[in-house]
Amino acid sequence: MNHSSSLLKAFAAGAGLLLLSSTAFASEEFYGRVESRPVENAGIWTISGQQVEVTDKTKIELDNGPLVVGSCAEVEHKKGVVKEIESAKPKKCEK
Repeated sequence: MNHSSSLLKAFAAGAGLLLLSSTAFASEEFYGRVESRPVENAGIWTISGQQVEVTDKTKIELDNGPLVVGSCAEVEHKKGVVKEIESAKPKKCEK
């Protein structure tokens, strides 16, 4: 095996690891209906069957109405901890 071939393989392996690590830490985003939520904002919410945690650091936007049971929400989270949750138009939650 020549030197340039070895370097190319090492580069490809490194690039693959970098790609995997960046996707592992990426945020996830989804739309869903609020099925349950705590009385206060902080705590465990269930959005279309998925449990996520809203904290005091979570950004909450109510531009499309209150986030009550049955309403449509857009959720951005990382490993289940919500970075941002906002009310969304009902058509965003229709399937």
